[in-house]
Amino acid sequence: MSFVLLAVFFIALICGLPLFAAMLTTAITGFAYIGDLSQFRIMIQQFYGGMEPFSLLAIPYFILVGELMGYSGLTERLLRFAEALVGHLKGGLGYVTVVASIIFAGVNGSAAADASAVGSIMIPAMKKGGYPGPYAAGLTAGSSLIGPIIPPSIFMILFGSMTKTNVGGLFMAGVLPGILLGTAFMLMHRASASRLNLPIVNSRFSFSDLLAATGGAITALIAPAIIIGGILFGFMTPTESGAVASLYVLIVGLIWTRKLNIRNIGKALSNTVRLSSVIFVVIGAATIVGWILSSEQVPQKLAPIVLQYAKTPTMVLLFMSVIIFVVGMFMEEIAALVLLTPVFAPLAVAAGIDPLHFGIVMTLNITIALITPPMGACVYIVSSIGSVPLEKMFRHIWPFVIVALGCQLLLIFFPSISLWLPRMLGY
Repeated sequence: MSFVLLAVFFIALICGLPLFAAMLTTAITGFAYIGDLSQFRIMIQQFYGGMEPFSLLAIPYFILVGELMGYSGLTERLLRFAEALVGHLKGGLGYVTVVASIIFAGVNGSAAADASAVGSIMIPAMKKGGYPGPYAAGLTAGSSLIGPIIPPSIFMILFGSMTKTNVGGLFMAGVLPGILLGTAFMLMHRASASRLNLPIVNSRFSFSDLLAATGGAITALIAPAIIIGGILFGFMTPTESGAVASLYVLIVGLIWTRKLNIRNIGKALSNTVRLSSVIFVVIGAATIVGWILSSEQVPQKLAPIVLQYAKTPTMVLLFMSVIIFVVGMFMEEIAALVLLTPVFAPLAVAAGIDPLHFGIVMTLNITIALITPPMGACVYIVSSIGSVPLEKMFRHIWPFVIVALGCQLLLIFFPSISLWLPRMLGY
């Protein structure tokens, strides 16, 4: 039945239906296939039930933090801090882009928001500085993948709510993989900077400039500290930390930077509602399809088949990663996460894979799909911001995909990269 549902889903997308409508069509087909049309009321229960978990309330708060930081001028302060830190290196603007993505990842946990916020400033700056447009946009899109890995993470909140995995543990498990991904992109950029003879932003490193930029960025850096510190030390849940961070950025924007006013606060709230609504509707629709797959015991039927050929946890993770990667290329990322998690999570448990390790591997795998054609959302974002034709973007994005996949393989073969920190902290 899973193949029938997959075929219906792609046919619905080809016909131009919105994503949530395509998933609802798939769900209706599933009920008709199992001959239980009388239980359509379950669709309504599952639709609203999928959006009901309290932990999902953290999503709009994290989105709001990022929106308010943009309107309050705090994002620019973070970029100035990153420039003072690494701008003296050859190809400095590229390093600034990666470092800014790492810092911004600690704010809202969204790759799309990262690509939009950092890209709107850094892509024009890199192009003005002599960077090839496709490379500047590709580096921004690749760096944006760090957003959902370093805490907080919207994907990890969804995964945790569906599998009952500790979200704080998932957040801590993402710290080292996020740093690994950022380091990999900086090493890649170092090689490209020499090959492309990219310019230096600052003629030399200045400790006084760094000190001044740090002083200006402290107010911005407090926001991710509230989120991560509150969760790490057990003071707040992810939802509460998002609410407190939103309130903090609001106060800073009104009183300290004085760039927030009623008009742009309204814009921030409007953008938050719009983005959150899209996410929650997709979650609700995908939950119905996931319920059908679970009720038909697809995970239970799949597990013996996979374990027959994949004898070790590493082989199971490699098998699942290939499927997730391929599905992610053709499906919206949140929908893929909500659909595949109920199928693969029981399989991971049966194979003896640590839930935190599996959560990070799946999160990064789903995240990589954000820069793979033809559905990669971040590619479309940076293509629009940088005025780079999509066909050029898709031709030049593959080196960044390969680097991300290399990091994925390291996580699969060396679980301690993701598990060392949460184990040390008692998760």
